[in-house]
Amino acid sequence: MDEYMQAAIDEARLGLEEGGVPIGSVLVHRGRIIGRGHNQRQQRGSVVLHGEMDALENAGRQPAQIYRESVLYTTLSPCPMCSGAIVLYGIPRVVIGENRTFMGAEAYLRAQGVELNVLDSDVCHELMASFIERYPEVWREDIGE
Repeated sequence: MDEYMQAAIDEARLGLEEGGVPIGSVLVHRGRIIGRGHNQRQQRGSVVLHGEMDALENAGRQPAQIYRESVLYTTLSPCPMCSGAIVLYGIPRVVIGENRTFMGAEAYLRAQGVELNVLDSDVCHELMASFIERYPEVWREDIGE
């Protein structure tokens, strides 16, 4: 496991400890984490703070070139909302922990020229699978069902 995906997993675990959905993300620019976050929908009563959105928010406003030189690491396949933000800001590469429990908008991202690297991490899968089993209603709300 590389240090950036491990940082995303650490964020996911932090979210779970706080009572939220265990999805974490980090934004990496030239080998340095510039934003980290985790799903905050339950904790903050937010409708948009998925892990990826929280990482982008915590990176703060950046010049467009920074995003175009960055890699987003996320423990779960990005949903359509998060994928839209990835495309909007021109993030060229996304490293995904797993997509077995949820297949996000990967086809859309690829069609927009975003490079995807799916790790199929057992750690990421187990975090989500156990959460979904314990809190199916929270999970369904999180993905808009």
